[in-house]
Amino acid sequence: MNILISNDDGIDATGIKVLTKFLKKIGNVTVVAPRTEQSAVGHAITMKVPLRVTEYYENGNFFGYAVDGTPADCVKMGIKNIMKVKPDIVVSGINHGSNTAINIVYSGTVSAAREAAIMDVPSLAISIADHHPKNFEFAGKVARELTKMVVKHGLPTGTLLNVNIPDLPEEQIKGILPTLQGKTKWDDVYEERIDPYGDKYYWLTGKLIEADGKLEMDHFAVKNNYVAVTPVHFDLTDYQAYEDMQSWHVENILQHKTKV
Repeated sequence: MNILISNDDGIDATGIKVLTKFLKKIGNVTVVAPRTEQSAVGHAITMKVPLRVTEYYENGNFFGYAVDGTPADCVKMGIKNIMKVKPDIVVSGINHGSNTAINIVYSGTVSAAREAAIMDVPSLAISIADHHPKNFEFAGKVARELTKMVVKHGLPTGTLLNVNIPDLPEEQIKGILPTLQGKTKWDDVYEERIDPYGDKYYWLTGKLIEADGKLEMDHFAVKNNYVAVTPVHFDLTDYQAYEDMQSWHVENILQHKTKV
């Protein structure tokens, strides 16, 4: 099994080191990750700026390739330029912090997995629901077992698994559930502050708006000590709205143009 690993926390993050350790037990691992943290960059890709790739060493041992780009850049680079054969699966993580509900849209971790799905490679994104997690080992075990399952069973074209894990010891985890993407989101505020020179700057903050109350929703499941496994895809079409729009007859707009 050939596995490509990436993340958005950067190649020196603890999570990617733990993930690599666990996935090396089941396959040949190639690590291609951002040189620096790229949290919340979404699915950005680098254009009109050269991408540089350097070998990264951990305690004197080769670990992987550092890219001065985004998580999506890393997956593209790994599949197209670095790996000699197309990977059987791409695994992104282990992210420091959850990526549930609306946060999926912003997540660089999920976007790395989504880029793999766009490139027709099965993928999953793994996150721990704490920005300073302590229980990486359990998350590594979950990532390893789900990786084996995805390779064995496959996923629909364009679909990835988004996995979120409570930052708890394994004995406190209530179970693992298939879930839906929730509606919980942040009410963002740019807080005005003053720097030491007396100039204004703004710091993003806000409060969480809880909108989910069932275990079938990813955010609520994690909040209640379950691992949430959510299948998501990159087809953003609202099919119900598409059907409803047929009655609008948008095709008639150009028939009523008036001359200026």
